[in-house]
Formats: sequence, structure tokens, C-alpha cells
Amino acid sequence: MKILLASNSPRRKEILTKGNIDFAVVKSNYEEESFKFYNESFIKKNSLNKALDAARGVDFPAVVIGADTMVILREGNSDVCLLKPQNYDEAFLMLKKLSGKTHKVVTSISLVKTPVKKDLKEGLEEGFGENLTEIEETFVTFRVLKDDEIHKYLEKFKPLDKAGSYGIQDFLAPDEVNNPPEKSFIEKIEGDYFNVMGISLKKLKKMLEKFGAQPK
Repeated sequence: MKILLASNSPRRKEILTKGNIDFAVVKSNYEEESFKFYNESFIKKNSLNKALDAARGVDFPAVVIGADTMVILREGNSDVCLLKPQNYDEAFLMLKKLSGKTHKVVTSISLVKTPVKKDLKEGLEEGFGENLTEIEETFVTFRVLKDDEIHKYLEKFKPLDKAGSYGIQDFLAPDEVNNPPEKSFIEKIEGDYFNVMGISLKKLKKMLEKFGAQPK
């Protein structure tokens, strides 16, 4: 069965390639919703609707993958979503918030089997073909950061396209998770490295197996 990725994210494509998954990219026109406060149902809705929208244009047997990643910081009694920064100043303030704290990265992965009904226009998440959605959580702890370190990082990597204003791969490689470099912003990771990067390869492969789409 063909495996299709409903994402143009270079990081997700890289992860699937690393996992030796034979896949093709398919376009999804669904515009994910942004939320100030985290709710599991919201992120699941985003990933599922991405996959469902892409699946509507596929007329052969396949499994479509949709994913959505959120960076969550506990502030008081609320789980606040740190979205993609709108500008440099917002990115700086976001990293200042993460400095010296532990935050959570949640990725929702959805699989949809094709072909699917084509007559449903609204409420895509309801009754639109066989589907499966699961989430993966990883906890990331930043060491205390100096202002000049944050400025240098932002100027070098320009992470304005990333939730939380950072990319885990900018700080350490997968084989450095248990012993982060001294200069890394990351002090500790509890959970799946690739989940922070964009999609949990381990979780995805298990889900594909459930769906009968064994990765090659």
C-alpha cells in the first residue's frame, strides 16, 4: 500500500527518509488552527484534517499521514501554546520564556486510508473514511540562557518557521540526547527526539503496522 505524507515540512520528510519509509508527498489545503491554550482534541483535529483533506484527492489505495506539532509551556494554571513567532522580537521573548524551564512538545499523528468519500465538505474530521490518530509527548528542559546566546542563535538559524522558536536539530544530534553538548540550549530530553523535530518515527511505524501499511 502506498504511503503518502500530507506535509511539505523538510524535517518530517527527513525523518521518514531516515526511517527507510518509502513515501511520496501529497498536498493538503487544510489550514491548521492556532490555539492560545493547549487541548489534546485541538491538535488531533489539526493532524486528522490535514490528512483527510489530502486524502480527498487520492483515488487509489494508500495511507495518508497528517501531523501537527505544538510546543507547550506551563504558565500558572494554564498550558500555553508557543506558536511560530511573527518576528525576531517575538522569537527572542519566546526563548527567554523557555530559558531554565521544562516544556512539552506534543505531536499528533493521523493516518487515513484511501479512497474516501468525496461528498463531505464540512466537518472533515467526522466519518470521512477509516482513520487513526495518536499523540506523542516529549519533555525538553532548557538550561538558563544568556541574552547574547539567544541573539546569536536567532541571527544564525532564523527559526521563525518553527513553533517555540527553535529546532532541536540546531542544538544536538539524535546520538547526543543522553549527553547534550555543554553549549547546547538543551539540558535534558525525556522522550522521543524525533517527536520534537516533527514526528515520532517509532510511533509512526507502529501506527502504519496497525493500518497494514508495513514500512519498507
